[in-house]
Amino acid sequence: MSLVGSAALYRSPELYSLKDDNDSSGLSTSNLYSYTSDSYDPKYFLDSPSCSDVIGNSFQSPSSQRTSLVESTHNSYQFDYASELDSPRDVDYDEDKLRLKLQELEKALLDDNGAAMEIDSDCFDSPKESSSSDSNLSSTTSSKDMVISGPLSRKHMLLECAAVVHSGDFKRASSMINVLRQHVSIQGDPSERIAAYLVEALVARMAMSGKGLYRALKCKEAPSSDRLSAMQVLFEVCPCFRFGFMAANGSILEVFRGEKRVHIVDFDVNQGSQYYTLLQLLAKTPGDRPHVRLTGVDDPESVQRPVGGLAIIGQRLELLAKQLKLSFEFKAVPAETALVSPSALGCRPGEALVVNFAFLLHHLPDESVSTVNLRDQLLRMIKGLKPKLMTVVEQDVNTNTSPFPQRFAEAYNYYSAVFESLDATLARDSQDRMNVEKHCLARDIINVVACEGEERIERYEVAGKWRSRMTMAGFSACGISRDVRGEIEKLIQQYSDRYKVKEEKGALHFGWEEKTLIVSSAWR
Repeated sequence: MSLVGSAALYRSPELYSLKDDNDSSGLSTSNLYSYTSDSYDPKYFLDSPSCSDVIGNSFQSPSSQRTSLVESTHNSYQFDYASELDSPRDVDYDEDKLRLKLQELEKALLDDNGAAMEIDSDCFDSPKESSSSDSNLSSTTSSKDMVISGPLSRKHMLLECAAVVHSGDFKRASSMINVLRQHVSIQGDPSERIAAYLVEALVARMAMSGKGLYRALKCKEAPSSDRLSAMQVLFEVCPCFRFGFMAANGSILEVFRGEKRVHIVDFDVNQGSQYYTLLQLLAKTPGDRPHVRLTGVDDPESVQRPVGGLAIIGQRLELLAKQLKLSFEFKAVPAETALVSPSALGCRPGEALVVNFAFLLHHLPDESVSTVNLRDQLLRMIKGLKPKLMTVVEQDVNTNTSPFPQRFAEAYNYYSAVFESLDATLARDSQDRMNVEKHCLARDIINVVACEGEERIERYEVAGKWRSRMTMAGFSACGISRDVRGEIEKLIQQYSDRYKVKEEKGALHFGWEEKTLIVSSAWR
């Protein structure tokens, strides 16, 4: 029996959608999409937020000649922060004023006419002049003398610009950004694409240090039966993310052996694709199969779907289980992830408890943000439930505690590898690829670069740091089994040889070339 399934199973699971007729019980079945080397034709199936209002129209296709990322026209929206900001940081806004600023910034980022924030260097008063002591990357080169030729020069100037922004020299930074905008494109090569989004993230940081921006860009549109969230598309088209789910599913399936009842608690079911695949794999298991109960925490702060959307995903999972003749039940628990109580999860005697954290833990603040360490607090609570298994899938990069210049460099290196890996999956002019980059990756990049304090939600950590947290919470690594690893290694061979997998201290590290992107681990 396969513990992870074939690549086709993860690419083309049978998925379910509610019919648009008066019979609320009527359900239809369709494939997510067919995939060949010559085509990529998604048929979206899940109720998920449309992200059409998130950043999208801020980034336009380049003209036949290389121009700025977004043309600055006489209609460009101008900010006048000089009269209000002495420093980009540590500024408190009252609620009405903050809402107004967010509306202004959103208007600039999401302008349907394609006019992004044109930077006027006179509109920023630098709180202090930069000097050589501020950054090793600083120089006195004027914007007229700046020349960019190739990815290395583009990267160097981005890192220098980030250091200048950090120093508070907004006048010089704005000149550098205007030059950078002439050499980036969301339809160019990966280095041009990542640079395009990082430039706008720096603009957002200068405008208001990103305060409130991440939540302002949160998808709020009602569910739609014919569209899939950008995050879901990313999980489907980027193999490293899919391999992370495969490793977690393989470990969970091993727990099912010999159990009559299994209770899975998931703090972010997302769009449910991990469990569509898990149920199909379970259906192919010979012998008696356990009753599976899935409890999903429906956090009102989730950026993956509107409040209440998890119930619809649960209906579809129950339908799939019924057609596969599996004993299955689903329950959505409306609660903030960090504050959910053990009693709300409804654990029962006689059930084998499995807890799954897939791309969730990094959203919780830790000791670097507040004296209330919600990240470790949740892990200790889970340990108290005595799970038979806890699976964790996370990005492998430090955007949590590193100072801004280093954090910016880490983000550049990490997301550059992600953008490059998409080159092996989707054409550069693919609309699905552009949606993933604009509506998913760009949102995360803006949060990492432009936000601070509690507003910085995307706080990734490296595998070693997660290992320390698990150990302090009382967990022991149980490792991903050799069988699971072996099956995944065979699947990776079907993709580009630039995708890599390695085992380190029981965890599986998935990456692009030498850069690890995703780490899957198992604990008890």
